[in-house]
Amino acid sequence: MVAHAGVPNGFGNPGSLLETFLPWLGLSVPVGAALAAVRRSAAAAVAVLLAAAVWGASFGGALVDGRSPGGDLTVVSQNVGAENPDPAGTARDLAASGAALLALEELSPATAPAYERALAGSYPHHATIGTVGLWSRYPLREVEPLPIMPWTRALRAVADTPKGPVAVYVAHLASVRVHPTAGFTTARRNEAAGRLAEAVRAERLPRVVLVGDLNGTAEDRALRPVTEGLRLRSAQAEAGDGFGFSWPAAFPVARIDHVLVRGVTPVAAWTLPRTGSDHLPVAASLRW
Repeated sequence: MVAHAGVPNGFGNPGSLLETFLPWLGLSVPVGAALAAVRRSAAAAVAVLLAAAVWGASFGGALVDGRSPGGDLTVVSQNVGAENPDPAGTARDLAASGAALLALEELSPATAPAYERALAGSYPHHATIGTVGLWSRYPLREVEPLPIMPWTRALRAVADTPKGPVAVYVAHLASVRVHPTAGFTTARRNEAAGRLAEAVRAERLPRVVLVGDLNGTAEDRALRPVTEGLRLRSAQAEAGDGFGFSWPAAFPVARIDHVLVRGVTPVAAWTLPRTGSDHLPVAASLRW
């Protein structure tokens, strides 16, 4: 927990793999406490207390409810899943959140029309490019694809809200896999993250919202060009309640879906109930 940055990202990217599930190292505390009790070992008990203190210092803040009332803009994002058996139902559930901006990732030619039909009544403005889409209660302009991968999985748009314009980026980075022989394969994701960072770095508007499935956690060093290099702040880290794990939906173990902001203040962040996707929707309330 202390020296995870020292684990090299050589063959198989063990450092990134460890950082993806870093909070779960806290499970060593109750296991160690049980073993210390069985052994009646004072030294083991001290070691367990030390591990508990390190975990608390590293992740204890996530257990404090950072949410507060208010907010000028609510944003929801979900990887809806290309194999989602009920896109219309998922769309209705997401619209019921009351979000002013709704970003969807992993749309397919077969499912995109279903989302467009189901969301038309709640969101008069929308744009879909490739496998990502943005629905808005406010006018959208300057919609353009972002060439972060060989196929289009990211877009930029400007939403003209009553408080002023905000640049909205919707992105779905390349998937990662864990192979017995190749380890944690992240090369395509890391390359896409670098291109996404370049695109956001060139943004001229002062208010920026980046949402989507980044296929990595905020702790993963490979995503630092996006999470740290752009001065983007995590809504979950600043205004969440708990870790906000979003994947897999049946038993979430990692937060790979994000709401990152610059120029606005997160006042609340949370996950929405499960839909037909294998990702939970993530939401954030933002204040100008």
